[in-house]
Amino acid sequence: MNRSRDIFTALMAVFLGLVAGAIFMALSGANPFAGFYYMFRGGLMNIERIGNTLATATTLVLTGLSVAFAFRTGLFNIGAAGQMLIGGLVATMMALSNNGALPKFLFIPLVLICAMLGGALWAAIAGFLKARFNVHEVVATIMTNWLAFWIVYYVIPAYFKGKLETESARIPFESSMKLDWLTNLFNGSYINFGVFVALAATAVIAVILNKTVLGYELKAVGFNRHAAEYAGINVSRNVTLAMAISGALAGLAGATYYIGYAVNMQIGILPTAGFDGIAVALLGANSPWGVLASALFFGLLHSGKGFMNAMTKIPPQIGDTIIATIIYFAATSILFVRLYDFLKKKLKKEVKA
Repeated sequence: MNRSRDIFTALMAVFLGLVAGAIFMALSGANPFAGFYYMFRGGLMNIERIGNTLATATTLVLTGLSVAFAFRTGLFNIGAAGQMLIGGLVATMMALSNNGALPKFLFIPLVLICAMLGGALWAAIAGFLKARFNVHEVVATIMTNWLAFWIVYYVIPAYFKGKLETESARIPFESSMKLDWLTNLFNGSYINFGVFVALAATAVIAVILNKTVLGYELKAVGFNRHAAEYAGINVSRNVTLAMAISGALAGLAGATYYIGYAVNMQIGILPTAGFDGIAVALLGANSPWGVLASALFFGLLHSGKGFMNAMTKIPPQIGDTIIATIIYFAATSILFVRLYDFLKKKLKKEVKA
């Protein structure tokens, strides 16, 4: 991978996205400079807002890693939302059943492992269908998204209903991923233990992809399935395994969101973070560390757009438009790759001259 080219591509996508946002702000009669000032200030103005930005980015890191891992292994996992729901459902059921029986230092690792297994098994369905029957993973993961949606829709009201039919009971603090010392450190923000999970997952995925035989095999299958099979690699096993690892990351995202960031689990909603993970992966060039940086940036935009609206009356949808435009430019990265190669060749010619 050409890191300098990837960085150039990401910066160009962000720059053009911000330019597009400035144009939309100007067309709405607002001052773009004030809009961007309050948007970025909204996510960084004090320790509490920094904590909220990190909490928002935590889920995006994990869903971004989920999508990026699938991309790097030749798969398109559009089912992170459903896998996140299954991981979140497992975590919610365990949290509401624990009743303080297990202390946090035992309960949190246990619930993370179970949420990972839930997400992995859910994604493995699509992987198996791809490996065994060549069912395209996009079709399979869209199907499993809606299966997960309706499973949550049934299970929560039937067995874990809260005060309203549309939500689960409130997650008790003793069974949540919130930590007193971390909450106090960030003045009561939504930050939770998930931020450490996201950092650890980033490092682990980077090692798996770049430093292990397993990572080499998974990428080889993604680059050329037939060549990998000819080389003796078990393609079917690796396709299923790649989807399972991708789903495990999304399951982790569900756990950190539903018993970390949120206070309960609501029905009738496919989590947008599952789809935002696609944007995070694209902007991060499917690199684990690029995903981490991309998620922090998107977390900052999400966290600050409400403050921008409060201070300037610029619609918060402008923030969503900026994100969407960045995604568009990141998806058309081939244009920036060609521009980068052109500028590099031109610079070399000038140096030689």
